[in-house]
Amino acid sequence: MTKPADAHLIETLIHSETLLDGGFLKARRDTVRLPDGRSAGREYIIHPGAVVIIPLLDDDHVILERQFRYPVDRVMLEFPAGKLDPGEDPLVCAKRELQEETGYVAGRWAYAGAMHLAIAYSTEIIHIFFARDLQAGPARLDSDEFLEVRTETVEDLAEACRDGGVTDAKTLTCMLWLQNARSGAWALDWQS
Repeated sequence: MTKPADAHLIETLIHSETLLDGGFLKARRDTVRLPDGRSAGREYIIHPGAVVIIPLLDDDHVILERQFRYPVDRVMLEFPAGKLDPGEDPLVCAKRELQEETGYVAGRWAYAGAMHLAIAYSTEIIHIFFARDLQAGPARLDSDEFLEVRTETVEDLAEACRDGGVTDAKTLTCMLWLQNARSGAWALDWQS
């Protein structure tokens, strides 16, 4: 959100061109007018948005996934997540992704907030949800999805974040939320 007091920082669009119009991502190159009147180029990715879920089995255990992430060429440990379909409500997406990827259905949900993943080159926003009162069921992975569902203690996850075993930005951010929610520093509004 832009505030009037920020006018001296705002860049305005002069020209925009599409570099890639893919099925999932789009890439753009814009020319903008800088606050001092000069122009500059901005290249960025348009992303449809996503959700990430912090599934709580109990006060000390969470559900995580291990999956290969092609762009970084490694298996990553992360919280369940998925992209929004066009016009999809983030909570609907979170419920769908949790069940599809892990098989779990949650009895209660809390919206924690949103994060912008890579503000210098992407429009991606990720909505963060907590889920509890979990009931196990069968996962329904997409045909091109291969992952392992794991249960970890919050303490082990914190250690993995600290020692570099977890480097995924959304999972690191969710760990911050999890630690603050568990300590009572950040309140959550649980809904059925």
